[in-house]
Amino acid sequence: MHYDLLILGSGSANTIPGPEFAGQRIALVEEGVFGGTCLNVGCIPTKMFVHTANVARQAAGAGHLGVDLRLKGVDWPAIRERIFGRIDPISAAGKDYRENNPDNANLTLYTGHATFVAPKTVQITLAEGSESPAGAEGQPGARTMTVSADRVVVATGSRPAMPDVAGLDGVGALDNASIMRLEELPASLLVLGSGYIAAEMADVFSALGVDVTAVARGQRMLRQLDFDISRAYTNSVGYRLVTGFQATSAAREDGMVRLTGTRGGEEITLEAEQILVATGRIPNADTLNPAAAGIAVEGGRIGADSYQRALGRDGRPLDGVFTLGDVSSPYMLKHVANHEARVVRHNLLHPDAMIESVHDAVPAAVFSHPQIATVGMTEQEARESGKDYVVGVQKYADIAYGWAMEDTMNFCKIIAERGSTRILGCHIIGPQAPTLIQVIVQAMATGQSAADIARTQYWIHPAMPELVENALLQVV
Repeated sequence: MHYDLLILGSGSANTIPGPEFAGQRIALVEEGVFGGTCLNVGCIPTKMFVHTANVARQAAGAGHLGVDLRLKGVDWPAIRERIFGRIDPISAAGKDYRENNPDNANLTLYTGHATFVAPKTVQITLAEGSESPAGAEGQPGARTMTVSADRVVVATGSRPAMPDVAGLDGVGALDNASIMRLEELPASLLVLGSGYIAAEMADVFSALGVDVTAVARGQRMLRQLDFDISRAYTNSVGYRLVTGFQATSAAREDGMVRLTGTRGGEEITLEAEQILVATGRIPNADTLNPAAAGIAVEGGRIGADSYQRALGRDGRPLDGVFTLGDVSSPYMLKHVANHEARVVRHNLLHPDAMIESVHDAVPAAVFSHPQIATVGMTEQEARESGKDYVVGVQKYADIAYGWAMEDTMNFCKIIAERGSTRILGCHIIGPQAPTLIQVIVQAMATGQSAADIARTQYWIHPAMPELVENALLQVV
């Protein structure tokens, strides 16, 4: 079968087909659950669990405020069913829309795995239980089929990394997807990893009453963040944390997972009912046989230029082949994938007036407890770059609303270029951090300096944005 446009992946790339493509025949291929990682097993359901955990956590500090509030327990099946009772119908409706709505008469949806067999040509192996789509004329009942197109978009995302630990694949290890679908809440949980997924899940399950032990290879959680933020979070965790642990083997015995490793030269074994592996994510480039299409892979990712065109092995963009999201982006963030999808969509529609992706001020957030948000350079990066910079640090405790909350540990840190006050980076740990940082993201994206935004607007008093205002005033 030959199409005008072939799209691999139904996450952010699902936003590309629309009325403007009505005159083109489109093939959309999705191997997993329709809608991609963010909707089904990532951003959205995890934040629903985070919100639930935050409600449960309120009981712990209520007595200090004079409020008699007790957590009697949590109903895990009810939590799980409420969350996925909302999520699953969205995925199903999206799939039904692409398969059956008259708006998509020009689109054929394939449910299966695609691998390149030639430039702009893939072989699709249909997923178990799926049928050859109605739009695939001439191939009824086939389990594999060859599909080609004039133009291709590669947006197949990423998958959980599995560390090389002997026996780990035989203990029923959970990942970010399967842990949310557990039948029962375990009494105890090992979390192997120290990144944002590990932090969020450790906080969630700890708040729900699980005895959580996080296992970090380094000395801090979230060590890729600014040192002060990473240290503050590490010092604040409400679960057991074992640092400097190098896992060597895992086994399941008597219903318990036993994780053995070395720490400080000594062999130790940790155990729990379940283990979550959260040691990062891997781009799905290697599952596509990109070499057959002449597509370059750099650092495990599909190479891309600023127009989101996939790169060939000679470093030049391939004609009519675009890519976006985790499979090609070093950021692995949904808002980045969405931005790149808009760029790809425009460039498909306007090949003679293409636009570039802009990755100048990419923010990120960790919905841990406390929350964290970050954009731009860390202080370590500013120092290593040789820049002449100044730092402003404002504690929540020293603004009116933070003082009212009796927050004694959280803060905002701003790094700016000395003299010009150009903002190099901002890092916040504490309540509403992902919301508070947005004014800095806007300033960095539009070229406003710290002096510009600190002194040219009103800041509501007493409100949380004064945290950012006062940090800015320290660098101007």
